Amino acid sequence: MKTSIWWIRRDLRLTDNQALAAAQSVGDQVVPVFIIDPRLLKSQYVGEKRLAFLFAGLRSLDADLRARGSRLIVRRGDPAGELYRLAEQSGATTVCAEEDVSPYARQRDQSVAERLPLHLTGGLTVQPPGAVLKADGSPYTVFTPYSKRWLALSPPRAENLLPAPDRIESPTGLSSLPVLAQPVLPASVPFAAGEAEAQRRLAAFTLGPAAAIEGYRTDRNRPDLSGTSQLSPYLRFGMISARQAVVAGLAARAAAQTADFRGGADTWISELIWREFYVSILHHFPYVRRGSFRRQYDAITWDNDETAFAAWCDGRTGYPVVDAAMRQLRQTGWMHNRSRMIVASFLVKDLLIDWRWGERWFMQHLVDGDPAANNGGWQWTAGTGTDAAPYFRVFNPVLQGKKFDPQGSHVRRWLPELQDVPGKYIHEPWRMPLAEQRLAGCVIGRDYPAPVVDHRAARERALAAYGAAKAVS
Repeated sequence: MKTSIWWIRRDLRLTDNQALAAAQSVGDQVVPVFIIDPRLLKSQYVGEKRLAFLFAGLRSLDADLRARGSRLIVRRGDPAGELYRLAEQSGATTVCAEEDVSPYARQRDQSVAERLPLHLTGGLTVQPPGAVLKADGSPYTVFTPYSKRWLALSPPRAENLLPAPDRIESPTGLSSLPVLAQPVLPASVPFAAGEAEAQRRLAAFTLGPAAAIEGYRTDRNRPDLSGTSQLSPYLRFGMISARQAVVAGLAARAAAQTADFRGGADTWISELIWREFYVSILHHFPYVRRGSFRRQYDAITWDNDETAFAAWCDGRTGYPVVDAAMRQLRQTGWMHNRSRMIVASFLVKDLLIDWRWGERWFMQHLVDGDPAANNGGWQWTAGTGTDAAPYFRVFNPVLQGKKFDPQGSHVRRWLPELQDVPGKYIHEPWRMPLAEQRLAGCVIGRDYPAPVVDHRAARERALAAYGAAKAVS
């Protein structure tokens, strides 16, 4: 019997899994394996909650495999060496895996390909990075033309999705480590790992007359509302395929009875395309993992005040919309996308701290931390990236709070010390008269910090720093 290895990396699912389908097509038996890579565990970008979510997802996948006559094999060590040993033990002649684009992933896969027949498939994105190119074959570096080209390609269809196999034949007698029990996914993380939960969330968001996708175009910017799909952790680990997500968005648009519903579907699909755009950027310009896409901004003279950075990390900046988001991140491992932009702008523009410090902090805490999307988002806000907001665009944290958390409910949820602050002061509590501070049980400087910087002065400082770097180039 022919045997193949399905090397699982970021595709913890059975439905619409091109790597699994490839493994089944070349082998009578398939060995599903996940290799715990010590180099990734030791990375400065590893996040405990994300690791716990991954391990919980692996246990869920193992249960799904066992229901089909197979099981998950877990090994630990250098992937090339472990795969070579597994191939010898199982008699496998081919390794099938979903292509990844990070610099480390590509180097790792090259090492494997030098020792074993490695077949890489699509699946990380709907359109592979090499499929969405300009007429001259060069990659897009601006989102809008990229998106237009992406939409002009043949869209994925429901009939193209691969069903989960009813049975997976696997060899017996292969040794396996248990999936690590630590770290444990905290109860504060609002994401249950696994493909079944991903499928449930996708259906709840896109199907039916009350689907949240109807209001997505407007509600997606409101941290105080539950207006997003919250599928990002599942897309991060491939517990649902990007292709199925887009198919669901297109189906929702086709079934829409209102302009809001169609607009919501279009906007969500656009956000999925943003994800693909950032994957393409990382693929074609791997240097962005270490520096600015617009290299002239590597010359910025950052302040990098460690005390200010600690205040930002801990949610003690004195700006409620920033602090609420940062405390939400610490507790849940997730943050609303609008909040991500606000806190990133504050760190880079108000505190003049290197965007790479924030990028690393996010990766250390986000359950959905993704190298491409996280890097792209930080560089966009910092004004150093591809489709960058102009460097002189600086979010005003007070105005952002008033616009996107108008009642202050998100602030009050995550900053209990501001629970009784009157609505007119909720986004700038330092403006409260002392008598009202005492009445609200929130004396500034005692119960809640005073602002760590004056926004107006900080903005001018940032503009000067960016302008100086630009002048040097």
